[in-house]
Amino acid sequence: MEQPVPTTRSAPVPPARTTPTPHARLRLRDVLQLLKPITWFPPMWAFMCGAVSSGAGLEGRWWFVAGGVLLAGPLVCGTSQAVNDWFDRHVDAINEPDRPIPSGRIPGRWGLYIACLMSLISTGVGWLLGPIVFVAALVGLAFAWAYSAPPFRFKANGLLGPLVCGLTYEGLSWFTGATVMLGAAPSVEVVLILFMYSLGAHGIMVLNDFKAVEGDRRAGLTSLPVTMGVDQAARFACTTMASLQIVVICLLALWGYGLSALIVTGVLVAQIAAMPRLIRDPAGQAPWYNGVGVTLYVLGMLAAALGLGGYI
Repeated sequence: MEQPVPTTRSAPVPPARTTPTPHARLRLRDVLQLLKPITWFPPMWAFMCGAVSSGAGLEGRWWFVAGGVLLAGPLVCGTSQAVNDWFDRHVDAINEPDRPIPSGRIPGRWGLYIACLMSLISTGVGWLLGPIVFVAALVGLAFAWAYSAPPFRFKANGLLGPLVCGLTYEGLSWFTGATVMLGAAPSVEVVLILFMYSLGAHGIMVLNDFKAVEGDRRAGLTSLPVTMGVDQAARFACTTMASLQIVVICLLALWGYGLSALIVTGVLVAQIAAMPRLIRDPAGQAPWYNGVGVTLYVLGMLAAALGLGGYI
């Protein structure tokens, strides 16, 4: 192995490879990593909450539920991940050079081709599930592309980007789940609750930006950790998540869903107890809070959905 030449100055770090080697081949495991299965959980969970909140039984609807889960998670969410990684390949070369595209494991323009193919498949599945779900799928795909791709590139704005993610990952998936079960648009109560949780998810999306501060800064992306600093961004995220759940609790109590309101209150108290650890070290503790605080957040979503659906 060739040894480095001694120098009096630090050698510059070579740029991450953004083109494949001559013999690079597309591999299934790299495609799967590009689609990030771990990110499918939030929209699939929100879809389930939507199905539960509808109060409708599974009889005669199981095929639609299976198709809806597939649509919300692997298809639309998977598409959004492929789109994001393609248009963020230069930023990822700074933050996470081992990702499939900047590392060259997804060769050539295959990242873009995969995003386009996934969009087509998602559109077809949405069409099979009925007109309302089809429109919801088109809206989700439109936001998936507009979030990362120019000229819109919503993610470049620290307020608008997380808002778009929250509304699509949580709100649109919840709405789709309720619609699939009912065969029609859900009630106003359901829409209000899913909207509150979607707005609250803005804070969750801000936490995800802590890992990419340096790359975002160099790429000119105005994420909240970049513009506000990680300490203030952490406080903003916590305040956003907590305040919207307080609104949910008040609405549930007002409508007579007392047990649901009590459960959401309990999980909110547990989240608040975990927040000081996050605030003390936002960049270091964001992954921990994503595992603890966000889990509690989505459990509250299910509790609210169970109440709206008449199960508790």
